[in-house]
Amino acid sequence: MKRIFACLAVVALAAPAIAQTQSTLQVLTTKGMVMEAGGMEIDVTYKPDGTFTAMDDQVTGKWRIDGDKLCTSSNFSPAEECVAYPTGKKSGDSFEVTSAQGTATIKIK
Repeated sequence: MKRIFACLAVVALAAPAIAQTQSTLQVLTTKGMVMEAGGMEIDVTYKPDGTFTAMDDQVTGKWRIDGDKLCTSSNFSPAEECVAYPTGKKSGDSFEVTSAQGTATIKIK
């Protein structure tokens, strides 16, 4: 019985530490982002079911995380593309990513 309580205590104490170590992509797909590319600001919303929307629902697609890469496909770009994202970013951070279409500035909401 004491072992069970000890294990529960360890799990309870570890939970905040686990929450603080969310990856950049976990934060981004939970909070959403604003992408600046080609002179446009594009608001992107990710849903837990692996779908996303952008540009007032004109762009719809699917997403998945593969390590440090965000893989997406959409109605405008049906072929899946995976882009590496930097580690250690959080809500409010801005950074650049490079894809086959060029470089974009990302701000996590």
